[in-house]
Amino acid sequence: MKQTILVTGGTGYIGSHTTVELQQAGYHVVSVDNFSNSNAAVLDGIEKITGIRPDFYEADCNDMPAMEHIFASHPDIVGVIHFAASKAVGESVQKPLKYYRNNILSLLNLLELMARFGTRGIVFSSSCTVYGQPDVLPVTEDAPIQEAISPYGNTKQINEEIIRDAIHAGAGYKAILLRYFNPIGAHPSAHIGELPIGVPQNLIPYLTQTAAGIRAELSVFGDDYNTPDGSCIRDYIYVVDLAKAHVAAIRRMLCAETNGDALEVFNIGTGAGVSVLELINTFEKVTGVSVPHRIVGRREGDIEQVWADPRKANEVLGWKAEETLSNTLLSAWRWQQHLSDR
Repeated sequence: MKQTILVTGGTGYIGSHTTVELQQAGYHVVSVDNFSNSNAAVLDGIEKITGIRPDFYEADCNDMPAMEHIFASHPDIVGVIHFAASKAVGESVQKPLKYYRNNILSLLNLLELMARFGTRGIVFSSSCTVYGQPDVLPVTEDAPIQEAISPYGNTKQINEEIIRDAIHAGAGYKAILLRYFNPIGAHPSAHIGELPIGVPQNLIPYLTQTAAGIRAELSVFGDDYNTPDGSCIRDYIYVVDLAKAHVAAIRRMLCAETNGDALEVFNIGTGAGVSVLELINTFEKVTGVSVPHRIVGRREGDIEQVWADPRKANEVLGWKAEETLSNTLLSAWRWQQHLSDR
């Protein structure tokens, strides 16, 4: 009998790709989303890829009665993957209260319901932003948590602390915190991908929209950082590789033979740092399409450089990032072309 996993933010960018990987790995997915940064067509894309339409509820994770109804309707939920959150660093600086409300209350609701319904564990969508600007690179899971430089990053830190405190108090479920680096790209089928509402807040959809002529030019926020070309450096990970890390985490969490701690933390990245200007150049090289861009001032909340040491995830989860940056950028461009052809 298939094990049932609740995926919050299930029609979002990472949630949709993870739903695909879960279904292809033999799990039954119950998906919830309020469509604040996605739409119902994503469910069609998931069904086209897997042949299975997940059980879906349009609901807000901050709505406790709605979430209680979902848990009561699916008493066989054994694990939760919690993606649902507001996620743009820049916007969080401008709208901090939105981020604290959306990102913290939703987790509190889930943890209370998990305890009440006997759910065995949660995989939490965390972020490398918890490290701030690390003193040592690449960054390991043992690196100190730095003071957050954006409300978005702070919500991830607070949520990690909430989960840690709940586990320490004997919550009765396990938790795995996955600290992502920078997810990019789209499913190779081009049936799902990153689908921002309005003006993109993330680099790649803005870049592909600029390449497609939808945006006039791409702004590069700063070229005076202490990096080889002056632009920020990030660890860009293919979203399908990231989705597969969630399947590996669910397997570990639900496996009775696993001797892992009740709370575990893993960095999910490639282990390679790439600058913004390098990324633009690579995109132009592999697609043959130019990306008009200009240097503007630094953006508040941005970290200078960060990339992962993913060895713990490689060794303990048995997971490794596999796709090349070139192929990842090609998948993002194919997705943009698919959107333009609609």
